[in-house]
Amino acid sequence: MRKDDFFRDARTDLAGPLEGIRVLEATTSWAGPMAACLLADYGADVIKIEHPDGEIARYLQPFVPDSRLSLVNETVNRNKRSLTLDMRSDEGRELFLRLASRVDVVVENFKPGTLAEWGLGYPQVRDVKPDIVYVSVSGFGQFGPLHDRPGYDPMAQAFSGWMSLNGAEDGAPTKASTWIGDDLAGIHGALGALAALRHRDRTGEGQHVDVALVDALLAHSNTFPSMARLGMPLRRTGNQFPVIVPFNVYRCVDSDSYVYIGAALDSHWLKLLQIMDRQDLEDDTRFADLNLRLEHRELVDQLVAEWCCKQPLHSVLERLAEAGIPVAPINDYPTATTDPHVQARDMFQDVELSDGRVVPLLAPTTKFSRTPVRIRSAAPALGADNEALLRELGERGGGEGDAE
Repeated sequence: MRKDDFFRDARTDLAGPLEGIRVLEATTSWAGPMAACLLADYGADVIKIEHPDGEIARYLQPFVPDSRLSLVNETVNRNKRSLTLDMRSDEGRELFLRLASRVDVVVENFKPGTLAEWGLGYPQVRDVKPDIVYVSVSGFGQFGPLHDRPGYDPMAQAFSGWMSLNGAEDGAPTKASTWIGDDLAGIHGALGALAALRHRDRTGEGQHVDVALVDALLAHSNTFPSMARLGMPLRRTGNQFPVIVPFNVYRCVDSDSYVYIGAALDSHWLKLLQIMDRQDLEDDTRFADLNLRLEHRELVDQLVAEWCCKQPLHSVLERLAEAGIPVAPINDYPTATTDPHVQARDMFQDVELSDGRVVPLLAPTTKFSRTPVRIRSAAPALGADNEALLRELGERGGGEGDAE
């Protein structure tokens, strides 16, 4: 399909499929902001509340070159409006609740109980907006023996068991290079909000949505948690795929060039044997089906590795792709982000930031044929929307001081 065909019926008069939904966000770091970022990307009007000093994402490296703007903040807080507010003060609490009475969703990721102590928990917000969807994202959840523990992404990776199976077979447990727990919790936070909004639209009932990083990582650990409960053995497999072979990283003859090959089907295996000029193994009973190949994993991997190490990367990619065998180069990020396919997918937008610099930022992932989405605005300067938002509330004046 051509891109033009996909977007043939696209509308240009909407911010996205969530236009008309209003969100009040009180978050820091990444997981909570990611939940609200997804809602904002899809067209919701998201008002981000920050302390007048700004939240930590504004001060985390890496910074945009020759700037003090954090790429963390610019990535996860685009498409939002900024209001500075001291939620611990009486005035701040009153303003927060007035805003909450006018929105559809509240997203927060403070340690459980914190906002309730400030008079801004789910019960207090429900009092002013009975049908509110109140999303709480935290390390361990709103209840349970560890609910009041603070928790960041690496702690969730460690506690959930996820880290125990990540890394080299003979190495130490290894955390992900990305904030995978934060990302997954953010996705579930946004998904939970949308499900709760659907229920509200049908019944008029709001509710509290509880998302924990630990739960999100367990949920996305495939079969490992159930295997553990059943007493089945679990082992770290590195780059191998536990249930399929050959499915691994193989080195090519080029310097520092690697390829990932995934011959999942029996037909893939037979085609791969032909490409490797090993037709003599087509009738070998050791490799007759997937389960037999798994029993001889080391030998299968050795056969593929010995062939790949004599081939240039481009040749492996072309020949396997032509045969319909799943294959991909092991790209670094500079290579991946400039690949013509990634560019054709519009995964980057050049965005003018609050200081006037223009930088490429990751665009919304999901493509909507009728209601396309994009980065409509850069992450706002701290308190940039104070005056406009206070006017909406019927307050006098503007600037950070009025909102503190």
